[in-house]
Amino acid sequence: MLFSRATTLLASTLATFGAVANAKDIELDWTVRWKTVNPDGLKERQVVSINDQFPLPVLRGNKGDRMIITVHNQLENPVRNSSIHFHGMYQNHTNHMDGPPNVCQCDSPPNSSFVYNFTLDQDGTYWYHTHTSESYPDGYRQIMLIDEDEPPFEYDEELSFTMSDWYHELNEIITKDDFLTLYNPTGAEPVPQSLLINDTIQPKFLVKPNTTYRLRIANTGAFSGFIFYITGHNFTIVEADGVYTDPAEASSVYIAAAQRYSVLFTTGPDTNTSYQFVQVADSSLYDVIPDDLRLNNTAWFVTDETAECSDLSREDIYNNKDLWKDPTEDIALDDFTSEDIAYFDDFTLVPSDHMPLLPDPDQEFTVKVVLTNLLDGVNYAFFNDITYTHAKVPTLYTVISAPDDETASNGTIYGADTHPYVLEHLNVVQLVLNNFDSGSHPFHLHGHHFQAIVRAESLGGSDSDYYPYDPSTQNVTFPEFPMRRDTLVVKPYSHFVIRWVADNPGVWFFHCHIEWHLTQGLALLFVEAPTQMRQIYTNIIPQSHWDSCTANQVPVKGNAAANTENFFDLNGQNMQQKDLPAGFTARGIVALVFSCVCAFVGMGFLIWYGLSDTPDQLAAEAEHFVHDEEVPSENDIDNQSDLNDQPFRNERGKRFTDRLRRPFGHRSSDDN
Repeated sequence: MLFSRATTLLASTLATFGAVANAKDIELDWTVRWKTVNPDGLKERQVVSINDQFPLPVLRGNKGDRMIITVHNQLENPVRNSSIHFHGMYQNHTNHMDGPPNVCQCDSPPNSSFVYNFTLDQDGTYWYHTHTSESYPDGYRQIMLIDEDEPPFEYDEELSFTMSDWYHELNEIITKDDFLTLYNPTGAEPVPQSLLINDTIQPKFLVKPNTTYRLRIANTGAFSGFIFYITGHNFTIVEADGVYTDPAEASSVYIAAAQRYSVLFTTGPDTNTSYQFVQVADSSLYDVIPDDLRLNNTAWFVTDETAECSDLSREDIYNNKDLWKDPTEDIALDDFTSEDIAYFDDFTLVPSDHMPLLPDPDQEFTVKVVLTNLLDGVNYAFFNDITYTHAKVPTLYTVISAPDDETASNGTIYGADTHPYVLEHLNVVQLVLNNFDSGSHPFHLHGHHFQAIVRAESLGGSDSDYYPYDPSTQNVTFPEFPMRRDTLVVKPYSHFVIRWVADNPGVWFFHCHIEWHLTQGLALLFVEAPTQMRQIYTNIIPQSHWDSCTANQVPVKGNAAANTENFFDLNGQNMQQKDLPAGFTARGIVALVFSCVCAFVGMGFLIWYGLSDTPDQLAAEAEHFVHDEEVPSENDIDNQSDLNDQPFRNERGKRFTDRLRRPFGHRSSDDN
């Protein structure tokens, strides 16, 4: 084992020296501001642009290059802070460039600038997105491509794609008005209005005959998972989340939010043909499917740019029985969904470097995923009864401002509800994640690729039927060469186990990459090697980072409560909402909400009924009596707008009744 790891390290070091010899600085100057666009052709809305460009610029560089990006925040109307996470980057010795605000930096407010400066010490397919104000679904995201001298596979040309879901309102508005409210006690996630490929619908790409293409694909969506396939053709998977794999042939693959793949696809000899690249939404994630939501989107690869590409029908998309889990089953077309499609099992992928299973862990942590309500009636997401609540001081700054190494190694100082785990340097770490929720979740670890050593199928139809991971009673065999990636899906009522080496000192976020679940608090922190962190980061934080904290009035020294005198005094720390009283369950919340709603609606109907029986002329005379105005004529009254057009009924009343009509979801873990 030690010989294998030493050999891998030597090969990696030699490759790095080769890359550094040809490395260059890539200096970019970005101004971030709002722009009005219409990506799906259905509704104009504001999106985030960079240098007035949307879709945002693709980031590209070579392994060993240094990225220096100066970001000027001009997001003023509405006001939004800015940060960027370069998803999948290890950020070795540059944890302060990782992006999550209140974790390792402060985000930058409007009319300020922030400089990102880090080395591309990996290759593969990645992406970048903001980690602030739930705004990456507002367009603040794009693919990131890092090239290598000699990848372990051959191809002729390359195409890159993003797949995403799309909402017609700003995400922060959806969150505040519809999602994290008392009126959505079950936490039903907002369903998107459209699906996009490269931030548009049904794009065409010119390809050549007899050519092998590397297709680099990233799911940059907020919520949806996608199945993608090329109609009538197989492809070869050669990369997952920046980790090259042994070639694996597939007819379709599932790509969850934040995951990436490279696949090889070879065109045929025909000079007048087209190939359909199909994106199908995982509709099992949605609590309700609107009638006007199209659950698929298609791109065409064409050998003739004048080729006509007719819109695909449902029959075209689902008639390929090679994709069906059971091709002998006679499924009515209207009943056929993404759940009937058989896709490649990514757990079987083998990294091309054949890195063996890591040894037994030095540290192991077990977390339980639950979604339920707190005292304010809102549905939150929890690891072990903790919904992530950020500290008053960015956690990295607490590490370096602690009075000594011993204090910095005590997880207490980082706050109860940041849910911190302190990792010792170079330990093998194992995380067991048990999902007691009825939905699947793609979990992302910052700063690392991890080995996925266990992933169970869905076990039971409810949390009472599910049995958490227990190797003493469950027949578990670990892979010899486990798949490595940075984002892994746990299935409903199921679990996974991951391992990695704590060889990258930093504060690393671990969270669900469904943006709605992150806003609900489904996150925790790994404080990795704090003693080594203090040696690395104490004197290297750039001035623009301190300036952002000053502009946001965020303290930069002290424990989670910003106490600099006694790091073990956490009085005043940010805390999650209080628990519900004992015995008050999510079902009780729903019942209470419906009772209150019904009462208000009942009173509303009585008032409306009483007013509707009032003669128009009598109502007008009453208005005249109150306001001492001229009594309008009967004709004037007939020409007035109906009560339904009045501002109260048209806006507040409509929103209220819309909430009544909205189906509540199934996302409650405590349904008793």
